Amino acid sequence: MDANLAGRVAVITGASKGIGLAIATRMAESGAGVALLARRPDVLEQAKAQVAGSAKGRVHVVPCDVSKADAVAAAYEEVMGVFGRIDILVNNAGTSQTGPFTSITDEVWQADLDLKLFAAIRLTRLVWPQMVERRWGRVINVLNIGAKAPRAGGAPTAVSRAAGMALTKVLAGEGAPHNVLVNSLHVGLIDSDQWVRRHAQRQTNATYAAFLDEMGRGVPLGRVGHPEEFANVACFLASDLASYVTGTSINIDGNLSPVM
Repeated sequence: MDANLAGRVAVITGASKGIGLAIATRMAESGAGVALLARRPDVLEQAKAQVAGSAKGRVHVVPCDVSKADAVAAAYEEVMGVFGRIDILVNNAGTSQTGPFTSITDEVWQADLDLKLFAAIRLTRLVWPQMVERRWGRVINVLNIGAKAPRAGGAPTAVSRAAGMALTKVLAGEGAPHNVLVNSLHVGLIDSDQWVRRHAQRQTNATYAAFLDEMGRGVPLGRVGHPEEFANVACFLASDLASYVTGTSINIDGNLSPVM
């Protein structure tokens, strides 16, 4: 079976690296026109070149800090001007911000919620009416396994991601009568830029591959996941192959989470 996205337009946030870039690449390979949103124009241009190499549709990049409401609105208008429609929205932007509860200031809480929750709310609110009107739409919220099984010291990320899971279920209920399907995908340990940075911060002689191997020992499958494995599931959910899947939260974690 082929997850054919020909004729569809997908917007992916946090798309310049890692999981977001893998999703953009996979959807472009499947025929979708794709708009990549991220903050840094230089990194976005590099991502565009990578995606365009195997794309079957148009690839466009929009520098955008999705934690800012005005930037989100401007990005939406630009994408609509280029493509004229949006069929698929992947809310992927985010970081792993954690720490002891009493050390987390109001400013840190607000920044985390703006990036991980309000960005998804604002973008979805903009694309929603056209999806309802056409009776076809897909919204995929990329969260993490801490949304289901938060650990001590996991705030604020676990809290904002749990709110994202609740948002997913609310939207799935509202979208179902209009064939607008909304699901969440939950990251476990997936090779991404954040792990590259953490490896560098360790200032160790161990190679990055050895670093990933060490992390992977704690995963029941015995390894860290690849961004492409995550992207395959996202592409499936965005396609007509998943036409009866909505309101679900899927872990992509090698069975790391204790919660299904």
